[in-house]
Amino acid sequence: MTDSPSARVLATLHGYPRQGPDRELKKAVEGYWSGRLDEDELLRTAAALRAGARHELRAAGIDEIPTGDFSLYDHVLDTAWAVGAVPPRHRDAGLGELDTYFAMARGTADVQPLEMTKWFDTNYHYLVPELDQDTAFAADPRKQVAEFEEARADGFERARPVLLGPVSFLLLAKPAPHASPGFQPLTLLDRLLPVYASLLAELRAAGAEWVQLDEPVLVQDQPGAVLGATARAYRELCAAGDRPRLLVASYFDALGEALPVLVDSPVDGLALDFTGPAAANLDALAAIGGLPGRRLVAGVVDGRNVWAADLERALSTLATLLGLAGRVDAAPSCSLLHVPLDAAAERESDPQIARWLSFARQKTAEVSVLARALAEGRDAVAPQLSAARAALASRAGSALARDTVVRERCAALGESESRRPQPYEERAAAQRARLGLPLLPTTTIGSFPQTTELRAARAGLRSGRIAEGAYRERIEREIREVIACQEKAGLDVLVHGEPERNDMVQYFAERLNGFLATRHGWVQSYGTRYVRPPILAGDVSRPAPMTLEWTGYAQSLTERPVKGMLTGPVTMLAWSFVRDDQPLADTARQVALALRDEIADLEAAGTAVVQVDEPALRELLPLRRAARPAYLEWATEAFRLATSGVRADTQVHTHMCYAEFGEILSAIEALDADVISLEAARSRMAIADELAAAGYPREVGPGVYDIHSPRVPSAEEITNLLRRALRAVPPERLWANPDCGLKTRTPEEVRAALENLTAAAREVRASVTARPDSAS
Repeated sequence: MTDSPSARVLATLHGYPRQGPDRELKKAVEGYWSGRLDEDELLRTAAALRAGARHELRAAGIDEIPTGDFSLYDHVLDTAWAVGAVPPRHRDAGLGELDTYFAMARGTADVQPLEMTKWFDTNYHYLVPELDQDTAFAADPRKQVAEFEEARADGFERARPVLLGPVSFLLLAKPAPHASPGFQPLTLLDRLLPVYASLLAELRAAGAEWVQLDEPVLVQDQPGAVLGATARAYRELCAAGDRPRLLVASYFDALGEALPVLVDSPVDGLALDFTGPAAANLDALAAIGGLPGRRLVAGVVDGRNVWAADLERALSTLATLLGLAGRVDAAPSCSLLHVPLDAAAERESDPQIARWLSFARQKTAEVSVLARALAEGRDAVAPQLSAARAALASRAGSALARDTVVRERCAALGESESRRPQPYEERAAAQRARLGLPLLPTTTIGSFPQTTELRAARAGLRSGRIAEGAYRERIEREIREVIACQEKAGLDVLVHGEPERNDMVQYFAERLNGFLATRHGWVQSYGTRYVRPPILAGDVSRPAPMTLEWTGYAQSLTERPVKGMLTGPVTMLAWSFVRDDQPLADTARQVALALRDEIADLEAAGTAVVQVDEPALRELLPLRRAARPAYLEWATEAFRLATSGVRADTQVHTHMCYAEFGEILSAIEALDADVISLEAARSRMAIADELAAAGYPREVGPGVYDIHSPRVPSAEEITNLLRRALRAVPPERLWANPDCGLKTRTPEEVRAALENLTAAAREVRASVTARPDSAS
């Protein structure tokens, strides 16, 4: 790799969206699962998508491309496979390799999948490796080598394989269910390092000059033992004689105390984030003397948000960094997996707004402009710099950003508006009297299966192929079927099934001022689940009721209570691309006030139970502990602001899923919800024990049905989970419900699972003493 002036700064990146322009990967994988495609057809589609991405990057001016970042499901799962960390229940299931891989992700009728949780503070979900004291690692370099060789054969001399690093792999893993008490995966580091050395040697033999090892766990507060393990790991990997040069990458925040550890190690280069809170890496790197003689890949374009980059600021950062390292290359801050593919596809957007946006293809172009500016001078890219300045000025001066009425309402808020006036005990008694629910009441989280016909009806309404009246009849028919299904299953608190909603955030964003929706802005959430995060561009307000009509219609069909279903303010922010021109806390209050108005309308119409989902409360938790108290204060205040205006006998629920909640139990209590439902099936009721240990005082529904797997749990399995939950939660405060919404499952799976759920609840209910004030 030459360091001549004309090539001193390269344009590169950490990773690229996997799905293809029209989510071809999703369709191919789901086609394989359904039997419509065979393995060869799936793998050919995947190879074509990788080739297409490579050519897009070449056209954008990217000099060095990543390989190995593509995945059929999840890159952490891929790493587990590459190091041989396949649990015995999957390895011994008698399946072929590809089906074993998917069984780890989704499970089968007989085998449970790996646990799934959020990737740091993003809405991407990764599969959690399971390890124990007997785990025997073994290198399988085939995927990494094959994808690297594809790139070389396609004419990319500079291709850089990307792997999750050994320290992050172990710290992101969990002890297997049968692991010895007290076992910690990091104790396997000495066993794992030779396997990584073998993978690196195979890549070097294939011609790889550089390999990137991602260590994102190092941007979190880590104890000395982890920092020491990191230092030892990279001493050993760098000591190997037959290896490529190693680039260690981190992103999402500043490295802090881990930065000198990596700088003092013998690695050949670092890839650091210099955006948002990670901008602190600049001063920290300067303070310790930089990286003289070594490579620095500088993440100066925000890889997680969609706003056009401030190229002048990025150039200034790069210019400073040029004096701190042997060579500096320009890159986004992290993998572009976290943004949509192409802003140019949003042809229906206001042209004024479209110029503000930068998706993956635009970000690669921005990186290329930055690299060229430093290599050839600013005059070489003067038109691009001028366009970037104009876009920034246009957005800053737009009337969309400010609504005086909204700002005045927020400024006038008093503390009493974010507190329910009645204590929980008084509310609980009033709610029991109004609702008359049995012990261990049963419910679902909200959504029901989104069938092909339902999606076609929504698309038809948008395109004009279906008239409004016909669409309404279709939605009403769906709600009638959902209510009938729940009543037949014997559920106690019902939902309308959300057939009118494409997504729990997008639906509300399309009905709130200040949000912009996309048509093609798909981003992978997990596996084949893709979402279109809205773009929060201005002050938020509610011009009209959003849920009242369909909730009221559902309630008219049944005597049982039907929940009003809303998405909470923090989740609306977390699953949108947010403003970067005001504090998140200010935007959260605006969203909370819009939801408060909606809840008031639902209550006035007779809705007795309102669920305000906050699955992203843990997700937005800052990666550094010092920033967490301030975040949790405004996040919980926003939830209470949305929900505190109701009467004592209106029951407020919330829901959270697929995250590590142990660190925020005090914040969960501070929400002051009457009932909380949480994912618990894959984690085997761990959250129930954690809530009990923390003294959580209100009602809890730990999930007993893993909805991300095609498995239908038996009544016996659910009964056992409920009995386990009863060890931690008293029966008068325990609910039975699935882990999450049911939209990804089939109607047949849902009917069977809900019948088993209610049968299990009846059995457990009969075995415990009914509370004296129960209406059962």
